[in-house]
Amino acid sequence: MKKLPINAQWLPSQWPADAAGRRNMALLVQLRWIAIAGQVATILIVHFGMGIHLPIAPMLLIAALACAMNVASFAILRRRTDVARPELFLALLFDVLVLTAQLYLSGGATNPFIGLYLLQVALGTVLLDRWSVWGIAILSALCAALLSIFYHPLTLSRALEGHLFDLHIVGTWINFTMIAVLLVLFMSRVTHNLQLREKYLARLRQQAAEEEHIVRMGLLASGAAHELGTPLSQLAVVLGDWLHMKEVTKHPALVEEVQEMQAAVQRCKAIVTGILLSSGEARGEASQVTSLRDFVEGIARDWRAAHPGTALLCDFGPHDYPRIIADPVIRQAIGNLLDNAREAGASRIDMLIGRDNSWLNIAVRDNGPGFSEEMLADFGKPYRSSKGKQGGGLGLFLVVNVVRKLGGRVNASNGADGGALILLRLPLGTLAMEEEEWNADDR
Repeated sequence: MKKLPINAQWLPSQWPADAAGRRNMALLVQLRWIAIAGQVATILIVHFGMGIHLPIAPMLLIAALACAMNVASFAILRRRTDVARPELFLALLFDVLVLTAQLYLSGGATNPFIGLYLLQVALGTVLLDRWSVWGIAILSALCAALLSIFYHPLTLSRALEGHLFDLHIVGTWINFTMIAVLLVLFMSRVTHNLQLREKYLARLRQQAAEEEHIVRMGLLASGAAHELGTPLSQLAVVLGDWLHMKEVTKHPALVEEVQEMQAAVQRCKAIVTGILLSSGEARGEASQVTSLRDFVEGIARDWRAAHPGTALLCDFGPHDYPRIIADPVIRQAIGNLLDNAREAGASRIDMLIGRDNSWLNIAVRDNGPGFSEEMLADFGKPYRSSKGKQGGGLGLFLVVNVVRKLGGRVNASNGADGGALILLRLPLGTLAMEEEEWNADDR
């Protein structure tokens, strides 16, 4: 039997915690492509258009090396879901060294594009930790200093020999404009990635707080179940004795009332036993294997018996359903939805079941008053209830967290004809048994 994962964190509409690093590495790759295109264009224009002799072969070789680095980085990014800060540091380090090599071959510190070192430092400030940023800053400063001593001097044509300062001013303006544009474009995107990461981490912290709250509630429920076990057993014994007393047996009305009381006590004992089993056993180890239709119909049958005054209809549609591991927490989640609909004033509840290749859909629709806008905005949060009861709102809170643990999600809305509509989407891969296991059990 396949055991269901209890500790897996499924966040289908979100992205991994380190996806910001991957996205930022992708931005660095894009920036490097822009740098390569700019370098090649500048080299060709300066060498062939302006007549300034450059060592074109080694400079184009360096650009080709940067292209190879980008291709390798892109191939790695396609297979990776996370990129750590040390890898971002190495990427920026490579860019600093490539820039240094190009500046060495094109005039060193006299080249107006030496200011591009500041772009690397600015990116490092946002992407890296403090010591790595200092490493990029010190290396950039050291390279800039060395380029004032060691460099390949430019060879100007006779037409440009008297205009070196003018060329430097134009180059400085181009360099400043390029740095400003790149900073606005890329820094805003990097900042956006980091903001998404912070929102994701804040959501994780909220989920951790909710799960801690659920653990505390589970401990209280388990303790209460233990405490209730003894008085319920005593009540069952007393009621059994009453059925054998002549004072009771000679009054059929009293016998019927005592029997109803016995049924209520037995139901309470079953609930207490279920709480103890759920709190004391690992998920999936004691769960039954059954068909989905039988599992849902069993939930509906038990709920109708406990609430005969509310109509509950089940619609399975034209689909075929696999056998599933009928975990008690799923039963409790669906029961909570049904109880919530009845307590909200519904006199009719429809449970609609459907599926596709990957998901099981269970919709609970009622003819009650539906959700207010405030309730929809706070759906799934504890102690948010429209019924005005102290401590209310925990049922939906538990449903959302149970379904999230199973890798699914819960959507709440109001039906087109009124009433509330809650949709549970559960992954079949988590609930259904593997086909090989079905065949093995059949044999």
